[in-house]
Amino acid sequence: MAPHPPTPLALLLTAAALTAPATLAPATASAQEATASTREAPAPPPADPADVESIDAIMKAVYDVISGDAGVARDWDRFRSLFAPGATLSPVGRSPGGAYGRRIMTPDEYAENSGAWLEQNGFHEVEINRVTEQYGVIAHAFSTYESRRLETDPEPFARGINSFQLLNDGTRWWVVSIYWLGESPDHPIPAQYLPGGGS
Repeated sequence: MAPHPPTPLALLLTAAALTAPATLAPATASAQEATASTREAPAPPPADPADVESIDAIMKAVYDVISGDAGVARDWDRFRSLFAPGATLSPVGRSPGGAYGRRIMTPDEYAENSGAWLEQNGFHEVEINRVTEQYGVIAHAFSTYESRRLETDPEPFARGINSFQLLNDGTRWWVVSIYWLGESPDHPIPAQYLPGGGS
């Protein structure tokens, strides 16, 4: 990707990925393309049952596995085990022309792109509020986060909202997608998505 002014995008913190893509990915794919992608996706590693027994458990596992001090290796097999085949991670960025779009990654691509940076620099992301809606076996959660280099840092260097889409297949919960936007002066986090905001 060509360099552009950095945008704080939590969960994706490599130097290259901190910038919006030069060419923004299409917002949608055809149903045929999506189905083909799911069929071709490799099976994830087996999950720890405790990580996938509830919405709360799987979301905590995602935050836990990406967080750690500098020099601490992340368990990327654990990370992959949380995602359904064909799952995506999509940071939202802004093109030089001002249009918003998303960069679409697989869990493997996220681990490859971000793993070294996370382990070299230290990164702790914590959920500070969650608004969840569920219908049957599908769920959506707006998870407000704060990001710090060290867990003990008094102030976060970034905040934003991770939009989780989740599925229960009758046996366990899966992450279908995480789609996120970092807070900025143009997009402050609304009060209803902050602690005490209520929902």
